[in-house]
Amino acid sequence: MNYTTQHIADITNAQIIGDNNLIIRNIAFDSRIIYSTKNTAFIAINTHKNSGEKFIESAIDRGITAIISEHQYPQFENITWIIVENSVEFLQKLAKYHFENSHLKSIGITGSNGKTILKEWLYQSLWNEFPTVKSPKSFNSQIGLPLSLLQINDSHQLGIFEVGISKPNEMQKLEDIFHPQIGLLTHIGTAHAANFESEEELINEKIKLFKNSEVIIYNGDNLLVDKKIKQLYSSKKLISYGFKENNQVFIKNNISKDENIIVKYFDEEISFPAHQRDEATLTNALALLTVLKELGIENHKIVEKINALKSVEMRLEAIEGIKNNIVINDSFNLDLDSLKTALQFLNEYNKPKKSLVLTDIVGVNSNSQELYEEVSELVNEQKFDSVFLIGNEISKFSDLFNSQTSTFINTRELIESKHLTEIENQIILLKGARKFEIEKLKDILELRKHDTVLEINLNAILHNINYHKSLLKPSTKMMAMVKANAYGLGSYEISEFLQHHHIDYLGVAFVDEGVELRKKGITVPIIVMNPEQHSYETVIQYNLEPEIYSFRVLELFYEAVQKSGYDKKYPIHIKLETGMHRLGFKDFELNQLSEILSDKNLKIQSIFSHLSSSDMPTEREFTLHQLETFEKNSSYLIEKLGYTPIRHILNSSGITSYTHHEYDMVRIGIGMLGESPNSEIQKQLHPVVSFKTVISQISQVENGESVGYSRRYKTDHSTKIATIPVGYADGIPRLIGNQVGNVGINKTLAPIVGSICMDMMMINVDNIPNVREGDTVTVFNAKPSLKEFAEYCKTITYEVLTSISPRVKRIYIKD
Repeated sequence: MNYTTQHIADITNAQIIGDNNLIIRNIAFDSRIIYSTKNTAFIAINTHKNSGEKFIESAIDRGITAIISEHQYPQFENITWIIVENSVEFLQKLAKYHFENSHLKSIGITGSNGKTILKEWLYQSLWNEFPTVKSPKSFNSQIGLPLSLLQINDSHQLGIFEVGISKPNEMQKLEDIFHPQIGLLTHIGTAHAANFESEEELINEKIKLFKNSEVIIYNGDNLLVDKKIKQLYSSKKLISYGFKENNQVFIKNNISKDENIIVKYFDEEISFPAHQRDEATLTNALALLTVLKELGIENHKIVEKINALKSVEMRLEAIEGIKNNIVINDSFNLDLDSLKTALQFLNEYNKPKKSLVLTDIVGVNSNSQELYEEVSELVNEQKFDSVFLIGNEISKFSDLFNSQTSTFINTRELIESKHLTEIENQIILLKGARKFEIEKLKDILELRKHDTVLEINLNAILHNINYHKSLLKPSTKMMAMVKANAYGLGSYEISEFLQHHHIDYLGVAFVDEGVELRKKGITVPIIVMNPEQHSYETVIQYNLEPEIYSFRVLELFYEAVQKSGYDKKYPIHIKLETGMHRLGFKDFELNQLSEILSDKNLKIQSIFSHLSSSDMPTEREFTLHQLETFEKNSSYLIEKLGYTPIRHILNSSGITSYTHHEYDMVRIGIGMLGESPNSEIQKQLHPVVSFKTVISQISQVENGESVGYSRRYKTDHSTKIATIPVGYADGIPRLIGNQVGNVGINKTLAPIVGSICMDMMMINVDNIPNVREGDTVTVFNAKPSLKEFAEYCKTITYEVLTSISPRVKRIYIKD
């Protein structure tokens, strides 16, 4: 986009206060991840859950001089204001105007699953055929779609945009903003299905996007989809794809055999190899092929493009590096959009020093001078300490970069220079086109080299928190429990991410955990649930807030406060005993407690208790008794105190089962990791943790031979056995060996056989098609799930996660 503030006001009926002729090329909606302030306006988006206006000051502090808002704040000087009636509707009006005045061919993708993958595959296949713009990440909502459309510029010939809905009556508004020429409907599944009365209602809502489309490409395996589209859009060009032969595009041969996939496209046959043959991947490949044919791409080129497809790594990895560095690995693709995304992600970290490795931008049909001028502007605003440029083209423009800049012809030359291994206490961003293979730099810089990894999806954590928040009043605060190293996931990394997303409180078990967070820059309030007597001075030194559960603890802590010279009311949290019989003040102690507190220079920040059985429907009566006790005792204490602290008692399962008892704050733990005892709630949550390894070796073991220590497993036929490099030293309990537990390969379960060793275990892969050495093995994530793995272990998910060894490399991803 490229508009003056006056033009924007004319398009949207907004009011200008300030400079009418200010040029706006970008709109930022999140003050935390503004990567560039030049020609950028910040929009304060107001929703029923939150107000973006409280972040205006933060945006101005970052250098923004143009604000789009429903209200003006005169205390900020030298700001141009675009005052609008409704911030979301403003964004939609501007995006509609911008899209309708562009002259590009457009593809709109909707459905339940596969939208983002297909968008990325289409982009990989078409960027070198047409100048192409696409939705960044998964921007497909009432706000995300308009922001995506505003990226269109005069050079673009093709636009590929996702469109997502979660509730009835949302698609009509999105179709009014964006009406694609080619409509693509992916698989219709259970995502958001709970918000619709029936599958038919969900389908009817999705296909409203195609009202003005010329061509509709859809998955015809769903007979209801096929029926609805033919009923409603019989006058349009319709092409269905899928596994069933009723489709115009389908797979003709047996996909389980190790041979090329043969696709029947109307009267033609197209053959291509496929390593991954699961149904979802092949369905997406059929959709891709169909769109490419519709755009006139020749068959031999389509096969080349499918062969060249890379796995869609729509994620940035954060990895613990050598010399106390954090390595952000985004070595999967490189264009201006993905560079902006990576720079946004970088802003979520507190490290004061940072370095960048950046390669040539390959395959962009634009003037090199203009391209690298824009790249250098983006990079210069980040104030990197060092910039390392790789490639002949970008090196020509090294003078445009303000940081200490070094140039290299290829990645090997940078490795041999040893520059990267000299960096300490920084965040290092690796951003490059695939052909430069800068993932080799990650291998050099990462601290742990183990093939077995624990992947933590940060966006899934945020989704799960937001889902739980959606059940609560907007004013209810949330405490995230990050004790026990955030259930084994990494307390600092998780806490930093949650702090960035405005969590109200963090909870740790012991003082050392809180101290570590403070030392690394975590500033949000931290409650220590079990402050030990010898640690009280440290609690005060690091501004931690202790749980007080007995008179002994209260007296000892108050003595420590007095000795420290702290001259304000120190915040403490009073624990009440309501039936769990673990820690807390009992009802008959409350009168004495209130009298003691009235004489002390302490502030009761919160009063709380803990539910023992909120995850057990059979114990509902007991839980309600606990809640009743808490209400009575906390109300009594508040009356005696003469002021009202925060109250909280609900844990993750309490939030979903006893929502009306939310009080002022709730505490989330396993719920943010995507686990719930309620099967309906579980459907709404995203899995966060993926424990993965690889196959080291595959052997053919003959009938009657034994596998592993103590010869606990003997084959009863010639059996294919794979060895994987993970064992009980990594956190896999020995009790799940010898066909008790399973792991997943290519979405198929494979039984563990023989005794689990310290560093290895063996699995039977007879039933895994096309299995090869080096293939990924899922210990738990989706198949088997974390909950299923815990059942193999005869324990709970908490114990599984906290048992994973520190030697297992943690990788933090944002998809």
